[in-house]
Parts: sequence; C-alpha cells; structure tokens
Amino acid sequence: MRKIDPKLMMRAVWQLRVRRRPFVLSHTVNTGCNLRCSFCPHWRRRGNEMGYREIKGMLDDAARFGIGAYNAWATEPLLRHELPEILRHARSLGMLTSLVTNGILLSERINDLESLNYLTVSVDGIESLREIRGIDLDEIVDGIVEARRRGIEVLMNCVISNKNLGELTALVKLAKRIDAWISFEPLHEFDEAECDDLKIRDRGRYRSAIGELIDLKSRGAPIINSITYLRMIQEGRPEFRCHAADLILHVSVDGSIYVCRVHDEPLGHVSRGISNVWRESREMRKNISEGCSGCLFFGYVENSLLYSMVPEVMMHYEWM
Repeated sequence: MRKIDPKLMMRAVWQLRVRRRPFVLSHTVNTGCNLRCSFCPHWRRRGNEMGYREIKGMLDDAARFGIGAYNAWATEPLLRHELPEILRHARSLGMLTSLVTNGILLSERINDLESLNYLTVSVDGIESLREIRGIDLDEIVDGIVEARRRGIEVLMNCVISNKNLGELTALVKLAKRIDAWISFEPLHEFDEAECDDLKIRDRGRYRSAIGELIDLKSRGAPIINSITYLRMIQEGRPEFRCHAADLILHVSVDGSIYVCRVHDEPLGHVSRGISNVWRESREMRKNISEGCSGCLFFGYVENSLLYSMVPEVMMHYEWM
C-alpha cells in the first residue's frame, strides 16, 4: 500500500468532513481530441473553452474554496497548449495535480509535465488497442516509461469490453513490468456513444476474467482497485451510496459546474463564484444524487466507499 502524506490526509478530512466540500476539481480542459473512440462521447461534444485567464481565476477561487487536487481530463488535455501554465498555477496554489490522457502526445510533451504529480493513461488492451482506440500500444508505452523515469506516478486505466477480456491479465503484467499502477472499470454506455461491438456478450467469460483480477489483486499485483469494487463489477450491480458530488467538483470546458460526468444538468457557472454555486445548488445536488440509478466508474465507486469508511476499501484501494 502506498504511503499517504498525513498533511494531505488531514487537509482532505477537514475539507470533506468538517467543511462538507469537495476536495478534487475535475476539469474538462479542452474540446479537441486526436482520436475518435466509438464509446467516448466527449469528442462529439462542443463548447466554448475558457481562456487561460479564466482558468487561472477559477483555480484561485477553487483554492479559496478549499480544493486540494486538480485533475485535467477530457477531451485530450495534451492538445491544450497552455497546459504547463495551468498545471504550474495549480501546484503554486498547493494543489496536487493529475492528468488523464490517451498517451499519443505523451513523449512529445513530457517536458511540459514538470508540475504533474499523477498521470493516468488510457490503455485498454495489448493487441486489441488498435481495434478499440485505433492506435498501437507501441505508440504510448515509451511515454509512460519516460514519465516513470521522471518520477511521475502513472496509472494505466483499462475500460473492460468484449474486445479485451482475454488481455486483462497481460495488462497487469505490463503494468508491473514498467512500474505503473493499473485500474479497471466496465464500459459505460453513454447515450451519444456507439458501443454495440464492445458490449460484453459472454457473462460467464466476463465473470471469470474479473475473478482472475481479484486473484491477482489478492496476491499483490499493482491493481489499485479494491476487491470490494472488483466483486461489484463482477456482478454488475452498483450497490453503494454515491458521494461523487461530495468529493469532486466537476467543471466543464465552458466553466459550467456539474454533479458528475454522467448527469449533464449544470448547477451554475464558475463566474458566479464556486462557493456561491455550491451553496445555492444544495437542493439540486441532493435531488440528482438521490434520483441516480448509479454507475460503475471506479473513481466514483471507490472514493464513495472510502468516504463511507468501508474497511476493505480503506485497506486495499490504492488512492491516487
């Protein structure tokens, strides 16, 4: 288990439990992408991107609000030319910084990530990656290895689908070989996405594949997921109380604030002030959360279980 900075932990506990505010700002930093993955809705969506000054102001406001971690993701953050300045400013405010990327530009822009703490790269297969995302594994592995060489914590995230069921164990071995962590989550079917060919067809084979991950996790493999979560996705039932809205502040590319990446009804806009939007949207957040049928995105599930102090998750979820 990784060692967590006690000062960071105290900051998070104070923000989440005492102030009752989110600790993470998850920011859709741009609209462009250099891939057209069939199951992803984000490259299909358009919006007016906030300029750097607006983002800087949002980060200043977030710091005053108590945010302790900044995550740049969607659609492809490495296409945003001001990314180094954005990450640098977040770090100057005392925030941990993280980034989610498809990895294509990682080698090219690695020097721009000097202010980055955590890096997540979408790696959905070995041979199947070409069919799933239209790229070869060789195109992104060198960037991951270089990031690790520079001391950046790397997480390989795999979306489980019908295409890659036979490669999950091989992905765990790859993560171990290049000194990275790996996470797994099932495919989420967004309305805009086209994912019929990725849907699980053989439930028995799927359950067996997840069972292998549970066994590998129990034997110390670098899988960040908890066994509680892996069993949950094995059964395909989101049996947990979601605290995504309590933990993470979601900001879209145009500055709109949302409950999560699934519900797209805006709570307000950062220009009104994060504290104001948070206070005024209390009832709306409650209604959305209570009316949600649930999802199985690992970040929402694992952190919600952590927030609920589920013992096994507290022991075995390698929180990043």
